[in-house]
Amino acid sequence: MLMEPITISGKFDTRLAAHGFCGICTREHSMMMGYAAQFAKRLFKTLNEKNRIDYGVPDEQADPRFSTDYLWGDARGQMFGVLVVRNMDGRTGVLKAFSGQYNGVWEVDGWVPPLINVEHFEQMSSGVERHIKRLGRQIDEESKGSPKRTKLVEKRKAISQALMKDIHNLYKIPNICGELRSLPDIVTGDGGIPTGTGDCCGPKLIGYATRHSLTPLGLAEFFVGKENRSGTRKHGGIYATCHEKCERIMGYMLCEACGT
Repeated sequence: MLMEPITISGKFDTRLAAHGFCGICTREHSMMMGYAAQFAKRLFKTLNEKNRIDYGVPDEQADPRFSTDYLWGDARGQMFGVLVVRNMDGRTGVLKAFSGQYNGVWEVDGWVPPLINVEHFEQMSSGVERHIKRLGRQIDEESKGSPKRTKLVEKRKAISQALMKDIHNLYKIPNICGELRSLPDIVTGDGGIPTGTGDCCGPKLIGYATRHSLTPLGLAEFFVGKENRSGTRKHGGIYATCHEKCERIMGYMLCEACGT
């Protein structure tokens, strides 16, 4: 269990942490930051002091891939999050997560894992991605506008779309009731499913809590590293879950209308 025991105290933060429309019960659901903001600040301070995310191991065992220096280079920062939870015995604790992969790594000890089964994901995608790259090289060898190039481009697009559909179906998304549905069945809004939907901190944390019979009490996400290119994320800033990906699934994940 990744839950770190804590004692809840201080002010309850009423800022909105996550919300979304649930297409199953057709209602909006939301979560406040609650007591999570103080633990987000504590984690932010630890990351700055330790300069690595595997700070639980001795310095001599530290993995260079997990240095926070990575966040100040081309990566241009990353979101981190904490979720305050209560277990079935009434004890409170906190979970922590980073968005997506950290420097190419999906799973790091002490951090909540992704919703997707990484082994299944890699088995499904590795061979197909190699084929897509081969097609890309073949496309580059053909003159622009040629019938063969056009055919190769269409073939690559079809294979990429099929792979993405298969990957989306690998995601089994839980809600607070413990129900599981595939990503395409619960995502709301217009347009296709954005790459990385389900990989942000909020969905990881809520999903892990639900699967381990932990009741979410508050969520807070913050940014570490170089400011992103759009200027919407700055080092140390605390932000609600993102609109483009999280909001489209968070309504379902926070839904308590069990059996609907």
